[in-house]
Amino acid sequence: MANRSFTTFLLSGQLFGIDILMVREINKQLEITPVPHANEYIRGLLNLRGQIVTILDLNKRLGLEKATVAQDSHNIILKTEQELQALGIEPDQGDFAATSDKVGLLVDDIRDVVIVPEQSIEPPPANMGKIDGQFLTGVIKQNNSLVAVLSVDKLLK
Repeated sequence: MANRSFTTFLLSGQLFGIDILMVREINKQLEITPVPHANEYIRGLLNLRGQIVTILDLNKRLGLEKATVAQDSHNIILKTEQELQALGIEPDQGDFAATSDKVGLLVDDIRDVVIVPEQSIEPPPANMGKIDGQFLTGVIKQNNSLVAVLSVDKLLK
C-alpha cells in the first residue's frame, strides 16, 4: 500500500494540492516582471538566484479571478524534466509533467503537506466550484475539507 504526499495551498479560498515530487521549492519572492503580450495566465518572469522562472497565475489559469499578491502569497517552483528524470521519474507518467524551462505557480497561501494512501484518492468531479474538472486528477478527503489534486500536465499545456 503506497502513500503519496501532496503540497497543499489555497486558491480563492479553496484547498488544492500537487504531488510533492513535482515541487522544487516554495518561496515568497514576489518581484515578478510582467511580460507584454503573454497569455493572461502568465504573471511574468522571476529572477531566482540568477535563473529566470516563468510564473503562472494559478488562479487565472484555472479560470478564477486574477490573483491579488498579498503577504501570504507564495510561488511554488516546479521541477524541470531533467530534475524529474534524475529522480527516476519520467515526466509523462501519471500525474507528473514538466518542461525544460523553469516554471512557478503563484498561489494565495501555502498549507500543509498531506500524506495519504494512494487508494484514498478519489476520481475528480466534473467540476469543483468554478474549476473545470479537466485540471484535476483526483480529490482527497482531509478532515472536514476536500483537497483538489491538480494535474500539472494539464496546467502546463
